[in-house]
Amino acid sequence: MHLRDKTVVITGAARGIGRGLAERFSSEGANVVCADIDTDGAQHVAELIGGQAVKCDVSKETDIRRLVDIVEDSIAPIDLFCANAGILTLGGLEVPDEEWTRIWQVNVMSHVWTARHLLPRMVARGGGYLMTTASAAGLLNQPGAAPYGATKHAAIGLAEWIALTYADQGIRVSVLCPQAVRSDMIRGHEDSVAAIDGVLEPEDVAQACVEALEEERFLILPHPQVLEYMRLKTADYDRWLSGMSKLNQRYTRDS
Repeated sequence: MHLRDKTVVITGAARGIGRGLAERFSSEGANVVCADIDTDGAQHVAELIGGQAVKCDVSKETDIRRLVDIVEDSIAPIDLFCANAGILTLGGLEVPDEEWTRIWQVNVMSHVWTARHLLPRMVARGGGYLMTTASAAGLLNQPGAAPYGATKHAAIGLAEWIALTYADQGIRVSVLCPQAVRSDMIRGHEDSVAAIDGVLEPEDVAQACVEALEEERFLILPHPQVLEYMRLKTADYDRWLSGMSKLNQRYTRDS
């Protein structure tokens, strides 16, 4: 997909990766709709790039349905929906159920609801594109953050299912799986295990996305090291788990 003259919706667009995507995609000629629970932040980014802003709390299906309806009915058919909004919850099995529920709604169910309300429209007109911001944690897991690792795995699993189920109906899917990116999510955690291969700027991630979208690649890996880690994982799962256990011990000791 080339972005020029395409209508693109980006959730979590007020800052971080979302803002980086909005600015870069707009520079590529896309008509960008900035969606965020932070109305003022989304409006600010929209004004900077000449786009539109819509308030959306992705933890609520009603908000996602409203976002899709507003864009489709009042702006233009959505060519690319970037489901970028997400949250990080640290901890393990002790994390309270209400926090598990919250991160599940934001990191997983928001993608279900987006597909539920947008895919029928895309299929009816012959195609469309979904891009999910997941994480390298969805491929490799995340020491110290069970809710995050589990929900990002689920997000990638859902994206795979959509890709294989709707490919023959013109639907394309990509998943963005970076390690640490400079954003509110990693503020105060710059020395965490996710930053082991460096912290990328949102602009770097946006560049990787533009290139991957043009080639319609499923996996977008701004940190190229992640591909080698995946190969090690599939080549010898037990050895990989042993290595991750050591990394977890080091992370736990240093945290």
